Amino acid sequence: MTTQPALSAALSLRRGDGSRVGAERIALLEAVAGLGTLRAAAAHVGLSYKAAWDAIQALNNLFDAPLVEAQAGGKTGGGAVLTERGHAVIAAFHRVEAELADVLARIDAGLGRDAGPLFWSLGMRTSARNALRGVVLGVTDGAVNAEVSLEIAPGVEIVSVVTRPSVAELGLAPGKAAVALIKSSFVVLAKGEGLRTSARNQLQGRVIAREDGAVSSEVSLEIASGKTLTATITRESAEHLAIAVGDPIWALIKAPHVILAVE
Repeated sequence: MTTQPALSAALSLRRGDGSRVGAERIALLEAVAGLGTLRAAAAHVGLSYKAAWDAIQALNNLFDAPLVEAQAGGKTGGGAVLTERGHAVIAAFHRVEAELADVLARIDAGLGRDAGPLFWSLGMRTSARNALRGVVLGVTDGAVNAEVSLEIAPGVEIVSVVTRPSVAELGLAPGKAAVALIKSSFVVLAKGEGLRTSARNQLQGRVIAREDGAVSSEVSLEIASGKTLTATITRESAEHLAIAVGDPIWALIKAPHVILAVE
């Protein structure tokens, strides 16, 4: 079995209602220390010169002593020197990061195999617009393919058709956690009641967002509490159906278009 990457977290520090200091600003400070000019540091971390200047001023105002001594303007955008206080802040931040990493490692190790899936989805990277976690309800074998039913929310089920070898390789069985991956272009939208269609999956939802482009429209549906599904259709179709936020609508998905993934 492939070893999962270690669990990690993004650190952001704030005392009371003060401003946050996160990894992005620490990276800017480190770039200043290494490059010596604010313009070069800004380019290194992907910020505009103004954004970097504003960030440095905010940091200097936040602490009891300046972290950077900088001068705006000039041919190179101004020289910049990290102060002793700035070096101390960077060191303190990385110390907290290291302590946090140790805590996360202990938590990750203590979760166990059954609880681990609570976090493994955080590491998933996929081109599919929709990734819906669920639990396998049942597997129906056929001669070549198998039909897998996945409950993604109470009373909401998605069916996928996969090959029998895939069922065995993924260990798909009732009670197994899995994720249904569905490209937004595979989701067909329809309005009305009593629909008769060959699509195996017919999910009723409510439109919560519609974003139009020049050619296509992206429509997001709420299909259960905390569960959404996004469809990409032509703008002409969206206008023909008069899709608007709040509308009840059906999402139709063919079973072979639902890809299953497991840990």
